[in-house]
Amino acid sequence: MVFSEAYREFAPAVVGYLRARGVPDPEAVTHDVFMAVYPRIGSLTGGRAGLKTLLFTIAHARIVDHHRRLTRAPRLVEYDPETEPRVAPSSEEVALARGTGILALLDELSPDQREVIALRVVADLSLEQTATITNRSTGAVKQLQRRALLALRGRLESQPLEAEQEGTR
Repeated sequence: MVFSEAYREFAPAVVGYLRARGVPDPEAVTHDVFMAVYPRIGSLTGGRAGLKTLLFTIAHARIVDHHRRLTRAPRLVEYDPETEPRVAPSSEEVALARGTGILALLDELSPDQREVIALRVVADLSLEQTATITNRSTGAVKQLQRRALLALRGRLESQPLEAEQEGTR
């Protein structure tokens, strides 16, 4: 009974105090303040004034914690490619621009083979997991993987290496 009366009397003032100090979710922090007071409610001294002092002491501590977190958090800035100060391209851009031809090779596989290779190699799933996902037996997955890898090997062996192509230019 004492707790609910204290909440009804002091919660609006605590919410207002937190809101005035810039806490983004003052209602949630008010609940935290009262939950911190709840275990102490039976041992409080000083009556109404003591309870009010304790509530606002805890609320103040929560505000200090909030502002400390803000100073430690990195400042987020929206990315704008027009104002990017880099003059050299990123590693990702270089890799994508150069290309390895792997995606083109994968496109030459059958859809089933492509799916199995993506699940087994890219997603690093086991045979059993791949079989479950594709609704096939593990033997069928092994066979699809084997055929896909043989097809990829054959295509790679029939293509001259990039370094050899660049040397002949």
